[in-house]
Amino acid sequence: MPHVITQSCCSDGSCVYACPVNCIHPSPDEPGFATAEMLYIDPVSCVDCGACVSACPVNAIAPQAKLQPEQLPFVALNAAFYPDRPAGEKVPPTSKLAPVIAAPKVDARESDPLTVAIVGSGPAAMYAADELLTQSGVRVNVFERLPTPYGLVRAGVAPDHQNTKRVTRLFDEVSRSSGFTFYLNVEVGLDVSHAELLAHHHAVLYAVGAPHDRRLDVDGMGLPGTGTATEMVAWINGHPEYTDLPVELEHEQVVLVGNGNVALDVARILTTDPDALARTDIADHALAALRQSKITEVVIAARRGPAQSAFTLPELIGLTSACDVVLDATDHALVQADLATAEDPLIRNKLEVLSKLGDASVPATGPQIRLAYRLTPERILGSDRVSGIVFNITGTDRTCHLDAGLVLTSIGYRGKAIRDLPFDDAAAVVPNDGGRVIDPQKGQPVHGTYVAGWIKRGPTGFIGTNKSCARETVQSLVDDYNAGLLHGPRIKPAALQKLVRSRRPDVVSAAGWKAIDEAEIERGGDHRPRDKFTSVADMVAAAATAPEPSFPKRVLAVVRH
Repeated sequence: MPHVITQSCCSDGSCVYACPVNCIHPSPDEPGFATAEMLYIDPVSCVDCGACVSACPVNAIAPQAKLQPEQLPFVALNAAFYPDRPAGEKVPPTSKLAPVIAAPKVDARESDPLTVAIVGSGPAAMYAADELLTQSGVRVNVFERLPTPYGLVRAGVAPDHQNTKRVTRLFDEVSRSSGFTFYLNVEVGLDVSHAELLAHHHAVLYAVGAPHDRRLDVDGMGLPGTGTATEMVAWINGHPEYTDLPVELEHEQVVLVGNGNVALDVARILTTDPDALARTDIADHALAALRQSKITEVVIAARRGPAQSAFTLPELIGLTSACDVVLDATDHALVQADLATAEDPLIRNKLEVLSKLGDASVPATGPQIRLAYRLTPERILGSDRVSGIVFNITGTDRTCHLDAGLVLTSIGYRGKAIRDLPFDDAAAVVPNDGGRVIDPQKGQPVHGTYVAGWIKRGPTGFIGTNKSCARETVQSLVDDYNAGLLHGPRIKPAALQKLVRSRRPDVVSAAGWKAIDEAEIERGGDHRPRDKFTSVADMVAAAATAPEPSFPKRVLAVVRH
């Protein structure tokens, strides 16, 4: 019985290298890997050894015989990726075994060991740290402005996707590596400058993501009751900067503009039984609000047609298995029209799922989600707060109006400029070549400065996509170090810790983060994975209970002298 990859796939490729029979594709050396919605196990080639199960960081792989009912659609989805073959032919003839790509080799210099500052602590940052620390003698200092690490894995993954959040176990292992140091609750550019980091390191690598939402430019945006899906997810997850977001769920209808995975996450959370959410790490304030919610329908509106849906097929399958999802008659007709002409098998699979959705005209027995197509937002209605939204029916001169007490946009992300670094405002990324930051005026690399993740390539891909992205950047960095192009730190390591503590006395170390983590897990009790702290003050207070000092005694002794 073959194994099956399910919707929680993070696409980091670990399973590909673990598989002894080359039955998982696309592999990192194949076209389409970086943009694939998920990876797929070939049921003909799979020998049921289970090596991929151990390698997967998010528990996304299981034997077909052990799948839950809601996971069964993934059996056909995995198989559909592979072409028909003659009987007895196991491996697709066009495939080759993905090579195990070695970590960039550092030409170690005992008198000048490679020392790197990484700004940010999300997936791109942690994968980069992992690549660097596979070799002895390398030192990595990770700076994060919040007291807690791991970026969007903590604050951006929906609380009912606990399997996806398990990738933090890998990051915890990285943070325990020799040579790794956390500087949490420290903001680069405010508490310590780029120039100061360069003085203490061979290189500075920025992995700060794309923190800004793309804003919908129509009249009425900005009224109370309007916002973004990303802000809502942060509020749901207890991000300390969004706990006071004015979220009102007193109205029956919500409209989400844009139909990517984040929009699906928000719609699913808003229509899920709060008792089910109470078994997740959802923030207490969000759970309390959802228990009082009066929402009966969430409309997810897209400008284009069903075949151009931005959400991934795995997320659609997960949504339809957990929620009541419907289409009206007009959109059912659009789905059938697209299905009649679709040639891409993956798009056809998505349309097949959509074609089986219920009819919106049938009276609902509980909160439901309606997918709506060919609706271009024209203006937000309301005076003191939002009361609805007017759409133009795409490609026509007709309009339609939807009542709504909450309008959220989910139309993408933008990177923001980093102090002392060049920035491409049109692309919203730091200009770079293979991760090396480039000065566009001089056309030359900016000494010792690198980027990885969304600030490097734009907001594309999934958690695991950052692994190959970080590897490319680290390879560039190591090549420059090996070529003698990076200047060694002019100051002893203890001086950096002294500098940070003088600027930020409440800096949180790895021990402090462990104290926060353990306290949250204990607060969660037997029914929740954790009960998060949602204020920086509470996080710092929890970190202060760490049994060991913020920095090793040996280092502090040096600092005191």
